[in-house]
Formats: sequence, structure tokens, C-alpha cells
Amino acid sequence: MKLMQGTEEEIVKYLLDAEKEKREVEKITTKNPDLTFEQAYKIQQKLIEQKEQEGLRRIGVKLGLTSKAKQEMMGVHEAIYGYLMDDMLATEWEPVPYSSFIHPKAEPEIAFFIDEDIKGTSVTEEDILSVTKYVAPAIEIIDSRYLDFKFTLVDVVADNCSSSKFIVGNKWKYPESLNLKEIGVYMSKNSEVATVGTSAAVLGNPAAAVAWAVNKLGETGRGLKKGDIVLSGAITEAISFQAEDTILVDFAELGSVSFSCK
Repeated sequence: MKLMQGTEEEIVKYLLDAEKEKREVEKITTKNPDLTFEQAYKIQQKLIEQKEQEGLRRIGVKLGLTSKAKQEMMGVHEAIYGYLMDDMLATEWEPVPYSSFIHPKAEPEIAFFIDEDIKGTSVTEEDILSVTKYVAPAIEIIDSRYLDFKFTLVDVVADNCSSSKFIVGNKWKYPESLNLKEIGVYMSKNSEVATVGTSAAVLGNPAAAVAWAVNKLGETGRGLKKGDIVLSGAITEAISFQAEDTILVDFAELGSVSFSCK
């Protein structure tokens, strides 16, 4: 499908068709080089609204570019966000079909379970901790619809930040029982360590990343709802995987989470 210099609705259809058909497409900025971040988020919002019209339910938010080093590398000064839908939640005990992806990658995250509505533009880390019932180990599977996983920031925002699947571990803890700034993590593929890191990579504290998201959503009058899950951002770089691979992430003091691909 060739991308036109089209309306937001046409771009949404272009991206959703690529996702449904599990195929790569040319990035939208190739034919729409003047798209802005504001327009990209409008496209993202319309994409989510279309998914909701098709029967899916929004269950949370995910963050990207939460590493200061990655922001500097990409020449930006803030993170980005996308939405989690109910069909994205996978389970540890059921293998994930590789056929449901294009070119997936896995990354370790800390999930926040929000217990009260919260919105505003001056929300703090402390505010986030006060409305978070549990935190848990998680893996996000990202899977850009764009050819060769190459895109600009405008492209990735419009494509709901490469959202695909996520898995949450079964060990949930009260956030006050942990030092969220200093949780060590390693991710292994087929029992071989692939990446190591610490939660401080996520804007110094994953709770700070969630606060950023609430404040950013607050600029358009939105926020988080009770029951939302928030993936606070990748703690290490993402790794590719194939069918028959098993990915495991171990979080110090927070337990582990894993998935297998078939």
C-alpha cells in the first residue's frame, strides 16, 4: 500500500492495515516530511479510537525514550508515550506466536498498577507513588510496522510507539517496599545473558517517568484512570528474538518475568 500525502484518517488506516496484515511499510514521513509531533500524537489518538471502535479496550500507557542517553542520541529533550490495549497483554504460561509479529524486540520494564484516577500538569513522583497500588516486573515486546525497524520520532509516535505485546510477572510488590531507583536487571535469551542495567536508567526513577506521562497527558486534559497499567520505560536496550526463543528478565527484589515464542 502506497502512502499518500493524505488525511490523518488515511494515515491511520495505512498503519492499522500494516499491523493487522503483519507487514512492513514505508515510514509515513517519506511522503509526509512536514508532519509535526503534535500531528503525530493526533494520528496516534485517532488510531487508538479506531481500535476502540473495533472492540478493543484501552488498559494503560507505555513510555519510550526514557533514557537520557537515548534522548541525547536522538536529539530530543523528552520521552514519548503510547497506549496499551487489552489485546496486547500476553501471559507467561502461553507461548507467543511468532507469526503475530513482523520484527519483534523485547525490553525489560517495571509496570505500575494505578489505583486512583490522576491527572494534571504538575504531578510529582510522590503523587505517582501515592496512587500506585503495586509494581511488577514486565517485558514489553515492541514491533514497529516500518520497514527494517527504521523511522523518525514523528513516525514512531504516530505508530503508537511500536506497541505490540507485553507480559507482566506474577510477583507484585508495594512500591514503598522497594528502592525504585536502584533495581538491578538482567535479560537473558535462551539462558544466555543479553543485557544488564538498573532502573535508574529510566529518567533516574521509573516513578518520575510515570509522572512525566501524566503531566504530558494533562496538557490535553487527559490522565491515568484507576485500573490502568503503565509500562514506565525500557531499562536496557531491546533485543531481537525468533520463534523457539525464550526471554527471561530478572529484577533484583522484584522477581522475574519470561515468555517463550513459538
